[in-house]
Amino acid sequence: MTPRELIDTAEVPGGEPLRLFRRGGDFMIVLERNELMNSRMSGSEEALAVMTLERLGKTQPHLLIGGYGMGFTLRAALAVLGRDARVTVAELVPKIIAWAKGPMAELAAGCLDDPRVRVIEGDVGAVIADGRGTYDAILLDVDNGPDGLTRPGNDGLYSDRGLATARAALKPGGILAVWSAAPDNAFARRLRDADFFVEEVAVRARQNGKGPRHVIWFGTRR
Repeated sequence: MTPRELIDTAEVPGGEPLRLFRRGGDFMIVLERNELMNSRMSGSEEALAVMTLERLGKTQPHLLIGGYGMGFTLRAALAVLGRDARVTVAELVPKIIAWAKGPMAELAAGCLDDPRVRVIEGDVGAVIADGRGTYDAILLDVDNGPDGLTRPGNDGLYSDRGLATARAALKPGGILAVWSAAPDNAFARRLRDADFFVEEVAVRARQNGKGPRHVIWFGTRR
């Protein structure tokens, strides 16, 4: 087997460092012993964008994506959005964006240079709080589920207060979509209690419909 090569390390404000590895043509982003992302498994992250837009039914919306990761969600959204759509990407870790423009530039395929895209290097929670009535959809994939794995400060995104803030940042009928590596019944209840109509969908990790089952919650603002 081809050995895994450490390419770089990134500091996470308020959290443990991320490490970027490469094995052959594949990339992995790792937090301690948890593999957060792998360039071979993009299916559920792409579904986060595609399925949100299917439910939204708009071709020129304003989306907020947090965070960038390996760009799977962003590229999938851009592929189906109209030319007047807007996508704001909030990424807390500057090196994630640097990796997308450096060692993973081929994977990024120029998505960050798309004129529809605006990148904010900062906390997506703060971006949500500043965006009252701004977004047609908010797509969250900043942890492995609705808890602060990447950093404890992310817990607030999934709390009652965090969900209320997200709801306020959405336009009427807007969608909060949250990606997770596993089910979480308590979070689903909180989402319903925050006055969202909730749909929970299981999706496969790989584009070919194989791999682990991941979960996406679609919360539509009533």
